[in-house]
Amino acid sequence: MELPKAVQIAREHNLDLIQVTDKVTPPVCRLGDYGKYLYQQQKKEKSVKHHKAGGLKGIRLTFGISDHDLETRVNLAEKFLKKGDKIRIEMRLRGREKAHQQFAREKIKRFVGILEKLIPIKTEKELKRAPRGLTMIISPDTKHQTQNHEQKT
Repeated sequence: MELPKAVQIAREHNLDLIQVTDKVTPPVCRLGDYGKYLYQQQKKEKSVKHHKAGGLKGIRLTFGISDHDLETRVNLAEKFLKKGDKIRIEMRLRGREKAHQQFAREKIKRFVGILEKLIPIKTEKELKRAPRGLTMIISPDTKHQTQNHEQKT
């Protein structure tokens, strides 16, 4: 539709002609209240600002996890850490597994050791006993990454 005709229709209906996008030819416009449109845009931007980036991801290990499954979890944890997320490492202990907590601690320490070789991490919460097992929270070590970056340049 021609621009003068669109403006005339907008005036007849007592509305504004709002340009949605100018990336295409001809530009896309719509009829509406411009004040209301601005208000909706501000609400969208505000909600995006309050959206928290870098959440807490969980990785659950089992007592009898195999080496291959452990490596798979390490790769998953590495992806999360590179995005900037924190990770809760959790090992649930059931029944007689609770009697062998030292073995479970060694598995988690081995997991963290493999992960440390791939990406610098820091411990947010040390490995501790939880009601149903063991938990630990780690996050990416941003200080270590910036030091390595400075050394390379």
